[in-house]
This record gives sequence, C-alpha cells and structure tokens, in this order.
Amino acid sequence: MARSRTELIVQRLKDLQASTPDIEASALVSVDGLIIASALPRDVEEDRVSAMSAAMLSLGERIASELGRGTLDQVYVHGSNGYVILMAVGQEAVLTVLARENAKLGLVFLDMRRAAQDLAKLMG
Repeated sequence: MARSRTELIVQRLKDLQASTPDIEASALVSVDGLIIASALPRDVEEDRVSAMSAAMLSLGERIASELGRGTLDQVYVHGSNGYVILMAVGQEAVLTVLARENAKLGLVFLDMRRAAQDLAKLMG
C-alpha cells in the first residue's frame, strides 16, 4: 500500500528524532504559517508552533539580508530548557525542531540539514 506524502513527511520527522536523541520534537511548517506535518508532543499546540515558526523564519531572513549576512541558514532560540531551531526547507517550508538544553548543536544542525534536503524532495 502506497503511503501518502504527509505520511512520508511525518515518518522522516520521526526518523530525525530517532537518529538524534537531542531532538525532542519536530514539525514541518509552510512559510505562511500552516502545519504541513508534525511529530510534536501532545501538549504543544501545532497552530502556535506553525505561526511562530513562519514569523521567525521571515524575520530571520529579513535580518540576514538587511544586515548583509547573506542567505539565512538557520534561526535558533536558546531558552533555559533547550533550543528551538528553524531551518528553511526549499522556498515553501521551514523545519522546526525542539532540542534539549545540552544538545550537541553541530550534530543537530547536520541532521537537520540532511532532513531538510529529504523533506524538500518529498515536498516536490
């Protein structure tokens, strides 16, 4: 039985979390703030995550451009309980990840980049 595109995307998000223990949750969000797919904990509101992710990505792209920093690679917020990391997936989506406080960011970024490439292919 063929799996839908959304099922394949959700599986890729779950694979990302399974292969990178520092990643606690993830979602793929459209640039206009709509959830495409997620592997978020039940207590996290998808709509809030998607709206904030789209806004942060947009602001990050504008800051990078306006301040001469080139093309945006990622945006991340470091809080006392961990990280929220955003990375563009093609032109139409953003990968949002929640990572643990003591996360090895280099590994997280590498695994996110690989996942973003896979997700961009799945998005078409």
